[in-house]
Formats: sequence, C-alpha cells, structure tokens
Amino acid sequence: MRVLVGGGTGFIGQALTQLLKSRGHEVTLVSRRPGPARITWEELAWSGLPSCDAVVNLAGENILNPLRRWNEAFQKEVLSSRLETTQMLAKAITKAPQAPQAWIVVTGVAYYQPSLTAEYDEASPGGDFDFFSKLVTRWEAVARLPGDSTRQVVVRSGVVLGRGGGAIGHMLLPFRLGLGGPIGSGRQFFPWIHIRDLVGILTHALEANHVQGILNGVAPASTTTSAEFARALGAALGRPAFIPVPSTVVQAVFGQERAIMLLEGQKVVPRRTLATGYQYSFPELEAALKEVVA
Repeated sequence: MRVLVGGGTGFIGQALTQLLKSRGHEVTLVSRRPGPARITWEELAWSGLPSCDAVVNLAGENILNPLRRWNEAFQKEVLSSRLETTQMLAKAITKAPQAPQAWIVVTGVAYYQPSLTAEYDEASPGGDFDFFSKLVTRWEAVARLPGDSTRQVVVRSGVVLGRGGGAIGHMLLPFRLGLGGPIGSGRQFFPWIHIRDLVGILTHALEANHVQGILNGVAPASTTTSAEFARALGAALGRPAFIPVPSTVVQAVFGQERAIMLLEGQKVVPRRTLATGYQYSFPELEAALKEVVA
C-alpha cells in the first residue's frame, strides 16, 4: 500500500515508517520540512492529497514537554498541532478524486475520566470534563469523514513506552541513579503501551479491512498503577525505586491542569482491539520495560 503519514518524523512516526516499509508498503511523510519521500503541510493544502491507499495522522505537539510552561500560547499550540493537521488531512481526503481505503488518527486515553475504580473500554462515555478530554472529542470530531467510502479508525493511545523517546526518555535518568519512584500517591492507574504494539495496531488497522471505529491503544495488562510501574522500571534497571515524586513538585513543573495527566489515571482495556484479532508483542509490563531499557 501507499501510505501517507502526517507527523511521521516523530518518535511514533519513525517506528511506524520502519514497520510499514519492512512489510512492503511505500511511505510518504507530511512534515513541516521538505525532503525525499515527503510533502509539506503547505503542499498538502495547496495541491491536495497525493495518490495513496491509506492516511495516518500522528501529528501533535508533545503535551508533557517539561521545558514548556503550561500557558495560553502553549495550549494553543497543543490544540492547533492536533486539530488543524487532522482537519487538513480529512479535508484533503474528502476532496480527493480517488478516496483512500483507510484513514487512521491517533488520539489519547485522556478521553476517559480519571478514576481509581472505573474500567473503560471503547464504548465507555467520556470526552467532556477537562481540557484534554474535550480536546480528544474535538480531535475525533474533525477527523470524521462524511459517507463510508473510506474506512475510519481512531486509536486512543496510552503512555507509549519505547527506546529513545516517549515518556521513558524523561524518566530514565532519575531511575538509573536510583532516585526514581511513584508519582504522587502511586495508586492511580497508568495505561501504557509498548511502541511496537502501538505501531503494530496501526499497521493491523491499515491491512485488515474489517477494522474500523474506536480502538484503545493500551496493553491488555492495563491494571498497572503508577507505583507498580515505578517498581517494574526500577527492577528492569536493577535499581531501587521507592522515592516518590510529590504531587506539589509535579504541579510546579507541569502546571495544575497538565499535572492531572500524571497524578491521576484511568483503567483502560483494549476490548475492541483484541476483538479485531490483534496479537500483542508486549502484553506484560516486565517484558516491555526489559526491551526498552536493554
């Protein structure tokens, strides 16, 4: 297949491109900078969708960038980097003389309300209680195409674990020094997925014609709490991991609203993802972390 990937130069995009190419697909990236096998967002807006069989959008400014203050300017970037790119691709698909077979957007489990007791699958309600859940609702709304000539899939991703990027990138140093530990109370759920499985789900959704609708992009062992995650990461590194990061520190670094993503969590299960026949490479946390820190 010829696959167009928006935001394909990032951590997930690089892994997806590698997997797609290894499976014989041809990949073109939409990015801010021109280059070989790339088109820019300006070119997309100007010339429309290049001829392709499937489109994936991964674009989005990293919300948990600790170097950026959580102010109005950054919030606008977080919104526009997701909504505008998704809207641009959806519009180009609608106008294309030959509609692609599949359109896949990666959003997030922030759609579901943090809770210490509730369990969420793809049919659960959400999307209406804070900045991030409302963002996911708007994001999925702008992705929706009229009609059914193109298969539409939304993957709500958990925290992505992988070598050289994602959430683990910021955590490794303190944990390697034996200074890691649970965030806040440690009782909150920590919905995670290994990068190989996230790109595996995306590829499965591209290749399998029966896959459509919402899929939760989380590992099936999703009853992990923040404290269990810290213990497992410490064990994978052979280091103690019992120094908690107080809530006040997290709030000071990330700002009150953004800190919720780390201090509160959701128990999310990939019911529909499993029902599509996807088989996980890393269903369990210990093996996933061993691979990441190896």
